Amino acid sequence: MSDVRNNTALDRFELDVEGGMAVAYYRAAPGHITITHTEVPPELRGRGIGSVLVKGALELARAQRFKVASRCPFVSAYLGKHPEFNDLLG
Repeated sequence: MSDVRNNTALDRFELDVEGGMAVAYYRAAPGHITITHTEVPPELRGRGIGSVLVKGALELARAQRFKVASRCPFVSAYLGKHPEFNDLLG
């Protein structure tokens, strides 16, 4: 498990990185989350931080037995490249 945490008060997953924070926003419903948007600080982009964030978010969703939908192009692309998370789709 990574250092990604679920901030349920703000409906987002968070990852602290080098003085900044990467976030993945979601909408929650019973047993289900829809990830709507990811943000990585501009100075930290292109270093794989978004992928670490999304992987951690999906691992947390799995641990909570949530199904996941994506409305974020980055998350959708990640899911397309990582079939090990197909069990979460729904």
